[in-house]
Amino acid sequence: MPVSSSTPLEPTYLTAEEIEAFAPYPLPPSPAGRWARLKDRLKEAGCYGPGQIGGRRWPIGCVSLEVTQRCNLDCSLCYLSEHSEAVRDIPLEELFRRIDVIQAHYGEHTDIQVSGGEPTLRRPEDLIRIVRRISEKGMRASLFTNGIRATRELLTALSEAGLTDVAFHVDLTQGRKGYDSEAALNVVRERYIERARGLPLAVFFNTTVFAGNFDEIPAVVRFFRRHTDVVSLASFQLQADTGRGVLREREAFITPDTVVRRIQEGAGRPLRFDTLQAGHPRCNRYGMAFEINGALYDFYDDPGFVVPLLARTAAIAFPRTDRRAAIKAALFAFVKAPDLWWRGLRWLGKTLWHARRDLLAARGRVRKLSFVVHNFMDARRLEHERLHACVFMVASSEGPISMCLHNAKRDRFILRPVTLAEGTQSWDPLTGRLSPASGARRDVAVFPLEYVKRVGRRGGSVPEGRRE
Repeated sequence: MPVSSSTPLEPTYLTAEEIEAFAPYPLPPSPAGRWARLKDRLKEAGCYGPGQIGGRRWPIGCVSLEVTQRCNLDCSLCYLSEHSEAVRDIPLEELFRRIDVIQAHYGEHTDIQVSGGEPTLRRPEDLIRIVRRISEKGMRASLFTNGIRATRELLTALSEAGLTDVAFHVDLTQGRKGYDSEAALNVVRERYIERARGLPLAVFFNTTVFAGNFDEIPAVVRFFRRHTDVVSLASFQLQADTGRGVLREREAFITPDTVVRRIQEGAGRPLRFDTLQAGHPRCNRYGMAFEINGALYDFYDDPGFVVPLLARTAAIAFPRTDRRAAIKAALFAFVKAPDLWWRGLRWLGKTLWHARRDLLAARGRVRKLSFVVHNFMDARRLEHERLHACVFMVASSEGPISMCLHNAKRDRFILRPVTLAEGTQSWDPLTGRLSPASGARRDVAVFPLEYVKRVGRRGGSVPEGRRE
């Protein structure tokens, strides 16, 4: 859907008819088209500046592969639909087909989030086969989990199958019993950190931001600063009015800018979130810091060096689970760019000077901690421009589609029968039964809900700071 090349002062929103008509992206005409398609969309949205990662480092930011709609938590903010719990787990045959479609659209090194629902509710052997399939296709698999069933044994088996990352989602919206603050939930975070310690996995944490934990963001950041020996990325995802959760409209004071300021407060110093862009700036903010002796030092504080470095290293796939290999790859790329040597040495000298005391105290040990701020859209306030520049896809039965758009019409995708066995059979997502393929569509409204998972309806307590 074309949009103006200049950024409008006021966003324009999709109508209900436009949301219904919006279709997944078709297969690119050639491997080169993978990159050109995103690059063109970002240009049309006015987002393809020198610091734009999309269309340079990758043809898509990531793709979510939802392997189940079931979940073992009842979050007050949830992107699943009211019908999700009634949906059976998608057959492996269909998931493998979607993995192949992702590879055809975006190629090797694509990041695939193995998600749900809660993906660990599937059988371990299913998850192992899914991760192995992703790895065999030359792509990177990340497990997105609430951690409850992500045992050390499972994480070990998945890492042996090719898992690259594990992202633990822990925050107050999940209503975990016995925890009334983000500080109290650090016990859970530490437990998950120990489960992953020593495994060849990059460890991330996701935190949903809402009125009940906004003021605790600095303390959460300080927690991650103390655990950079295992944790390498912290993602903060702003509340959105979508799905089946009981929280609806976001408080006006919660914005990407205010969340960035809270992160900087926890970092103990300013960090730049505007040097590089990943997709649309109203969707994503990205910052990265070195952790030395518990202090953070901004990696992106010199755009004059970092942005040209991005251009020179765009074709390099840096390994996330091997820090030495990543450093070696970066140094090799730097050596091959002599015009950047002076800028790079000046940047390095400045950084070393500022960090000299911490470097001595840490005996030269340096770790990385990245921060991501995701600003998902409300289901009824989908912006034309941001959808057009989207870099976060979901692998639907019909092809890749924007995560925010998928959330807005999830039932269309999860309740429609799926064609299997080369078009000869149809799998019913509500019964799990196979029948001869007919192509018939079902009216969602005629099917009763098997489960309703909403805190308010079940009479459960809503933690302080939350409101319906």
